[in-house]
Amino acid sequence: MASNSKNLSVVLFFMVFLCTKVLAQCEDETNNSCNNKSKALTLKIIGIAVILITSIIGVCLPLITRSIPALNPDRSLFVIVKAFASGIILATGFMHVLPDSFDMLRSSCLSDNPWHKFPFTGFVAMLSAIFTLMVDSMATSMYTTKNNAILAEGGEMDVVDHEMAMANGGGMQLHGHHHGPKGPIGPQLLRYRVVAMVLELGIVVHSIVIGLGVGASNDVCTIKPLIAALCFHQMFEGMGLGGCILQAEYKMIKKAVLAFFFSVTTPFGIALGIALSKTYKENSPSALITVGLLNASSAGLLIYMALVDLLAADFMGSKLQGSIKLQIKSFVAVLLGAGGMSLMAKWA
Repeated sequence: MASNSKNLSVVLFFMVFLCTKVLAQCEDETNNSCNNKSKALTLKIIGIAVILITSIIGVCLPLITRSIPALNPDRSLFVIVKAFASGIILATGFMHVLPDSFDMLRSSCLSDNPWHKFPFTGFVAMLSAIFTLMVDSMATSMYTTKNNAILAEGGEMDVVDHEMAMANGGGMQLHGHHHGPKGPIGPQLLRYRVVAMVLELGIVVHSIVIGLGVGASNDVCTIKPLIAALCFHQMFEGMGLGGCILQAEYKMIKKAVLAFFFSVTTPFGIALGIALSKTYKENSPSALITVGLLNASSAGLLIYMALVDLLAADFMGSKLQGSIKLQIKSFVAVLLGAGGMSLMAKWA
């Protein structure tokens, strides 16, 4: 009897010890040898500056290439570069955001029920993709309805112009629709504008979440490779977004606003993480659930946008369908972009 009591005591001791150890891992990281608050802060400040610069370069590069004939949106090289950037965005969703969400929502720091009983990451990512499709479809429909209304008003003016031309013996030369800056635009341009806005939204949410994680961490061993990976990520993801903004043919002010928000979101997230580092704990249940769900929704949006609005739209478009050679080059570019970003998953 005494022996059984002793064995039970040993088992209870180990259970309490293990539970305490897990709880400590969830709430405190001070035992980590890589933890160094002062060095981490220096790295984070450097990271803010470097990531901001690379983000600006990435998103602005396509916007200033109209003056370079080879990189004009009508040229093949632009299509190949855009395919490369689309591969980056696709891999970001599959290889970075989605696995992070799985890790967070399956963490041992969360209760077994419901977080380990149901695949919340896949469920939220699926709902996010469906919601993105809904927004994509409804926004396109609204733009098209508004555009058709403008075209209907323009049609009445064309009748008057035609009657005036006939009264002058046909001497007046008729031109196409001209409605100034608020006039109708083509269906393809409508799609480009919807894609640019929805993609911007998804990237902004994802970038803030990434930055928050970096800013709140004091793990020097993690921050160093993560900043390097983020520079690569922001550069080429920015190129993909910049290409969409360029094709949307927005006015200069709107282009500048979209580029600005993309460029500052990750640095803002890092700064926010630094400010909240005393209260925000990466392994606390509330942080794991919030960030995990946000990552899952971002992953669904990015994967949908990359596959449907970027890759499928381009590969099924007339330019690529008219050239097998260009299709092969673009496929290689997609694989290189996705492969490079997948390789980054080793460090970040």
